[in-house]
Amino acid sequence: MKHSFNPSISERIAKLEQLRNYLEKHESEIVAALHADLKKSEFEAFATEIGYVHAVLSETIKKLPKWSKKRWVSPALINFPSRDYLLAEPYGKVLIIAPWNYPFQLSMVPLISALAAGNSIVLKPSEYAPKTALLLSKIIRENFDVKQAVAVLGDAAIAADLLAKRWDYIFFTGSVHTGKLVAQAAAKHLTPITLELGGKNPCIVDGSADLELAARRIVWGKFLNNGQTCIAPDFLLVDSSISDALVDRLKAEIKRMLGDSIQSNPDYGRIVNRRQFLRLSNYLETGVEILHGGRTDEFDLYIEPTLVAVSDENSSIMTDELFGPILPIIPYRSQQELERWLTRLEKPLAFYIFSNSEVFIDQYTRQYSAGGICINDTLVQFTNNKLPFGGVGESGYGTYHGAYSFETFSHRKPIVRRGSWLDIPLRYPPYKGKLTTLKKLLKLF
Repeated sequence: MKHSFNPSISERIAKLEQLRNYLEKHESEIVAALHADLKKSEFEAFATEIGYVHAVLSETIKKLPKWSKKRWVSPALINFPSRDYLLAEPYGKVLIIAPWNYPFQLSMVPLISALAAGNSIVLKPSEYAPKTALLLSKIIRENFDVKQAVAVLGDAAIAADLLAKRWDYIFFTGSVHTGKLVAQAAAKHLTPITLELGGKNPCIVDGSADLELAARRIVWGKFLNNGQTCIAPDFLLVDSSISDALVDRLKAEIKRMLGDSIQSNPDYGRIVNRRQFLRLSNYLETGVEILHGGRTDEFDLYIEPTLVAVSDENSSIMTDELFGPILPIIPYRSQQELERWLTRLEKPLAFYIFSNSEVFIDQYTRQYSAGGICINDTLVQFTNNKLPFGGVGESGYGTYHGAYSFETFSHRKPIVRRGSWLDIPLRYPPYKGKLTTLKKLLKLF
């Protein structure tokens, strides 16, 4: 019943400060690992992984005393006199299964949050980012006692073995398919879980949008990390009156950002492995018209930023989450056609709208469900730690970031402390003659 490992707030802060200092000293190793696994540039490695982890550490260290305080609540009058409050306690033993696309950030952020809440952690990094996984194992080994945190390396069989064990909480980031397997494993022990999954994130560009700005922000959000981002725009739905103009601007932005020799540009990364490369390459074989790009190099795991038109709405490119540098563009000619596209898929993790029409924005933010919505930009909803981040429906459940992370990894234990100087006899048998008084009393609440 009791979780044996529950360090004090000051001990947790000291450990997080130690981790922050360690990561600052070993930044070059992290950059090298991310480049080895995904060919991330130093700028992108810092902007999307290392810098964000530092920001999370700093915020957590600063705000943990506030987050962990007792939360006093108004007592029920029927319990007078009493003092009622919520006390945060760690769940206990937490399993974190991390993905390969942002292997450092998406391992460290939940780890930091689980530690801040007082849990002990087993981290399973992705085997598809092996250099980063080895480095994460070293970081944990050199900073934590085995009772506090350990990393377990290995493939899907190791992950399955871990999931077969009993945990007090499971935090998983990855695909919808694997997320369902995690949920099934957790259900055997009624283990609470957070599932950070994905989906086909739509991006609408209506006729009132600023096309130059939209193109710049879409290209950045789509092709960052080679499109291997769970909240990247998956496909564009574009008002037919502006679709040709938008395509021209998208092409221009790709060239402006990445140049003519994209394969030799150090700012453009690579597909994580051959399996993912072949999966993505197959989407370009049938049922699409390549509007821009399309060049590939299997040996280099290189896929050029590619824009495509889709002839078959039921093709795999329009049913699968792409998770790569391929962007389908679909013109819509009416509101009915737009809404047909939006309602044919499961609820996405992210939903983007480019528009300067308040009526249009209000209608589609209210009408459609998604893990998060961003207007006139892409990806940036992830960066505000005052907002919860997470999915809905098949894109996952549970949230984290900022204070929400502490709440995710904590059980808020309700406590009622009754006074002993007054004990109203109404609730005790015998009950004869008390019902009328009870009814009158309950009307006061």
